Amino acid sequence: MLNLYEGLRQSNLTKFDVLLTGYVPSAETVQAVGKIGRDVKFNAGTKPGSFFWVLDPVMGDNGKLYIPEDEVPEYKGLLREADLILPNQFEAELLSDTPITELKSLAAAIQVLHKKYQVPHVIITSLRLTRDNHTISSRAPSKPTSSAGSGTHTPSETQHLDAATSHPSTWPRSTTTAKSQINLEEEEENLTVIGSTATSDYKPRLFRIDTPQLPLFFSGTGDMFAALIIPRLIEAVQAVPELSSKASWRSPDDVPAEELPLAKAAQKVLASMQAVLARTTETCQESMKAYDARAAKDGCTDGDDAEEETITRRHLALVNASEVKVVRYVKELLDPPDLERFRPRAIREGAQVPHDVGEGKADEFEVRHLGVGPEGEGAM
Repeated sequence: MLNLYEGLRQSNLTKFDVLLTGYVPSAETVQAVGKIGRDVKFNAGTKPGSFFWVLDPVMGDNGKLYIPEDEVPEYKGLLREADLILPNQFEAELLSDTPITELKSLAAAIQVLHKKYQVPHVIITSLRLTRDNHTISSRAPSKPTSSAGSGTHTPSETQHLDAATSHPSTWPRSTTTAKSQINLEEEEENLTVIGSTATSDYKPRLFRIDTPQLPLFFSGTGDMFAALIIPRLIEAVQAVPELSSKASWRSPDDVPAEELPLAKAAQKVLASMQAVLARTTETCQESMKAYDARAAKDGCTDGDDAEEETITRRHLALVNASEVKVVRYVKELLDPPDLERFRPRAIREGAQVPHDVGEGKADEFEVRHLGVGPEGEGAM
């Protein structure tokens, strides 16, 4: 990777406006990504707002890592360089060292990311909230369903899979998913996407958008969200005079959470994605009904091996039928329908977090750790 970048640098081809980084299979490669990102950011340093780094810290889900453990501190070492990060709930807990149990602890976790690591913008892409706004543990297995912002990259069980040789988004959801007869008529549930742009003193400005959870697992929705948030954020930033020339495109403190460019961008992205995924669910349902009709007509042989093969064949048919039809529904991407349904709402719990949460704490020698470096060893 570094050799490829060096070739681009020698050819003067390293002037980028935006960098999006996602799944990385090793700590060494995370370090390489960091070197590239820092170099591009340094070169853009004389022109605030001319470079924006979106970091999707793809590390795990449902309480399980699917990267080597030594990657986690390397990701922490990159946080100060990023302008926007897109963790899921489990990844946000890992990066902030803060268990998320309800909205107040979620606000505290985001404040740590803002204040300790100086991250200007954060979107947590998948939260499951109860009716009283407590979170369902990130270590609880999720149902085989998807929403527009689910941020799903991996199954909950990956013991037989190698992250170094394949991308987690290509893995099956779990060992039980292949055996389940997915009911496309299940009762609708919601997932919540929560975002924040820090104030000048790195306090969170929290907003939430609730999205219907569809009764189907789509591979790569997190990647789709990351790809769409960039043009929509650029669009929202350019609509505000002079904001695109501000460092990290951070809005003044008097802009409320629900009016942030980040919130407006997320609203359009989620509306588009929900429309595309809902249409994909409809075509998947039709395809699977036709598949089941053919399978019933053909019949099946007896025996455990035959039953296992039947289950596997149906699972593969389901995976094929649930492939997201992005190009087919490009209209929904360009002109998001039903925007009002995804209107951002401000979360007031951010104001309840003590001001010192996320600040570097001095040790017995009055050395204050700043959260710089893979282990947060930077100090003063």
